[in-house]
Amino acid sequence: MSANEARALALSLPEAVELDHHGRPSFRVGGKIFATLWNEGRMNVMLDEGGILTAVESAPDACEKVWWGKRLAAVGVTLARTDRDLLGELLTDAWEQKAPKRLASG
Repeated sequence: MSANEARALALSLPEAVELDHHGRPSFRVGGKIFATLWNEGRMNVMLDEGGILTAVESAPDACEKVWWGKRLAAVGVTLARTDRDLLGELLTDAWEQKAPKRLASG
C-alpha cells in the first residue's frame, strides 16, 4: 500500500481532515488526531492500548508498538506490509475512538 492510498483511506472517513502536525501529515476528526503519516512508508494509528496490542498480535509483520515516553501511544503500520482491509479496520477503530459522539454513534 502506498502513502497516497493510506492518505485516501484516512480521508474517506466522515469529516476527516488532513492538517500538519510538527511537519508531518495528521488526520483528524473533531480536532483530534486519529493517525499520522510518519513517513512515506509508515502510518501511526492512534488506538487505545487494547487495540494496539491486538493489532500487533494479529499482524506482527505489519504492526508495531509506538511509545510516547512511557505511554503506549499508537500502532505503527508498515505500509508495504499491510493491505487496505487491515489499515482500513485500524483507521476506522481509531476514528471511532476520537470522533465526536454525534458522528461515532451515527
